[in-house]
Amino acid sequence: MDLSQLPASPAPGLVNLVVEIPAGSRNKYEYNASAGVMALDRILHSSVRYPFDYGFVPNTLAEDGSPLDAMVIMEEPTFAGCLIRARPIGILDMVDSGARDGKLLCVPEADVLNRQVRSIRQIGNTQLEEVAEFFRTYKSIEGRVIEILGWLDVEAVPALLERCGEAATRDQGG
Repeated sequence: MDLSQLPASPAPGLVNLVVEIPAGSRNKYEYNASAGVMALDRILHSSVRYPFDYGFVPNTLAEDGSPLDAMVIMEEPTFAGCLIRARPIGILDMVDSGARDGKLLCVPEADVLNRQVRSIRQIGNTQLEEVAEFFRTYKSIEGRVIEILGWLDVEAVPALLERCGEAATRDQGG
């Protein structure tokens, strides 16, 4: 699975999101670029499970040194390696072990039920807090220090995507 030619954004207002971890899983998969496959990284040894399908935007580089993290609200989980054209609606702004580690919250373009969702203001506070609490709990159990700075609405997404896209280009020598 070579992602090198896959654009981060296939169209304005959309991202390509590669799922690493399906919703409900405690298995933490990560894309291994050198092998071109998904690999089992570790198993979460806590009572928490991923609340949404979770993955990354290819050909981006976040401040933490890995591709920009993204999660997608869906009724049914997909699978590791699934490519989803998704519309970012906000960012969970957080710091993980001293590095800024924003996570896009998205809805799939193909989901007619979420077609009108354009902002995190349309997502229930309980659901947003569940996501934040998931990261607080699982990172804490792993002994990592994180700080949840809060949720940023859709207006903050383009700047983050641009920074992460430019960082990936610089990293690749382009």
